[in-house]
Amino acid sequence: MHKLYIVGIGPGNYEQMTIRAAEILKTCDVIVGYTVYIDLIREHFGEKEFLTTPMRQEVKRCEMAFETAMEGKTVAMICSGDAGVYGMSGLLYEMGARYPEVALEVIPGVTAATAGAAVLGAPLMHDFCLISLSDLLTPWEKIERRLRAAAEADFVICLYNPSSKKRKDYLRRACEILLEYQSPDIVCGTVVNIGRAGEQKKVLSLEALKEEQVDMFTTVFIGNSQTMSLEEMMVTPRGYRNV
Repeated sequence: MHKLYIVGIGPGNYEQMTIRAAEILKTCDVIVGYTVYIDLIREHFGEKEFLTTPMRQEVKRCEMAFETAMEGKTVAMICSGDAGVYGMSGLLYEMGARYPEVALEVIPGVTAATAGAAVLGAPLMHDFCLISLSDLLTPWEKIERRLRAAAEADFVICLYNPSSKKRKDYLRRACEILLEYQSPDIVCGTVVNIGRAGEQKKVLSLEALKEEQVDMFTTVFIGNSQTMSLEEMMVTPRGYRNV
């Protein structure tokens, strides 16, 4: 049986990769991934064979990984964050029926929601949800329904892919939807380049967030009605003090 690992490498910094993820990559013959993610780890695994594809060639990347595994090499497909959170594990399992001789194993990693939350303090201490604002694979109408449902239920909301060159106003549009249900003073936060050079955080109100300039390397956190700003940190109480 051939082996293909699906490895979450965390937010980017080698020190934030799990020990198991690092050990798996050390034992693999070939590491496959999106060019940007390969560049994040290349210096730590320089003796490996690397195979890359650019953005929007996910199917080709998976085929490349399967075909390489079929040659008898131990292969790792890497994803930023966690491979099962907007990562490649789902697609690889979908395609796996065509490669019954290849065994898949997912190695979890630290996703941007938890890594970014650590930078901001403790915004995810109560019920929360993740929503991607990218409409490349999900219609905006469905994204909008999810935003409304989450805001009405008073979830803490973590937003992935909040903006891009083609979607410059998507965060503003999301904030306008949330403002229909939440106070403009709701505490929010942003973290850019989590675990990488240039990491920066900001704590601000929902009204101010609407005007914020963000990019694909930014993770956005929108608090619930109880989230507080404490010494420039974002904290959502769990309620322990009331027990």
